[in-house]
Amino acid sequence: MTEETPMAEAKGMDLNDIPILLRRRIEAMILKHVLDVITERSGREEAEAVIGETCSKSAIEQGKMLAEDLGRAPDLTDFAAIQPNWTREDALRIENIEMSEEKMDFNVVKCRYAEMYRDMGLGDIGHLLSCNRDGDFCIGYNPEIEMTRTQTIMKGASHCDFRYRMKKEA
Repeated sequence: MTEETPMAEAKGMDLNDIPILLRRRIEAMILKHVLDVITERSGREEAEAVIGETCSKSAIEQGKMLAEDLGRAPDLTDFAAIQPNWTREDALRIENIEMSEEKMDFNVVKCRYAEMYRDMGLGDIGHLLSCNRDGDFCIGYNPEIEMTRTQTIMKGASHCDFRYRMKKEA
């Protein structure tokens, strides 16, 4: 018998019908209260740790689901093909730099996720709710994909610098 997870249960639904920006808003509305409760009981540091770990596990699981739908180990071309899920409804404005099977470089120059979290009063944990998910998603999608990013709009930079690479075989 396998353990059912919320994402597995939702798999029967076509989650692609719901824009990710809207999903993140709904998640944040709930997680804000979780943050408040844990902060009251155990302190802010523990609350942020729980929120961060929760979002990380969710991102890994979502990556696994998308990879399973593909039926093989995804590469960066496949990753680029699903990028419109995150940019839908002008959620992200992207400047592409380079794209190949081994390399995917782009900058995010506008992030409505950051704007939304600030408007919700959650700008100080927006990195936990969204940014930290990016690298974790790769763990589930294909652990051979590495992401490097040195700055984010969420943390006050002018843009987010995404650099993805396929790991080199040793």
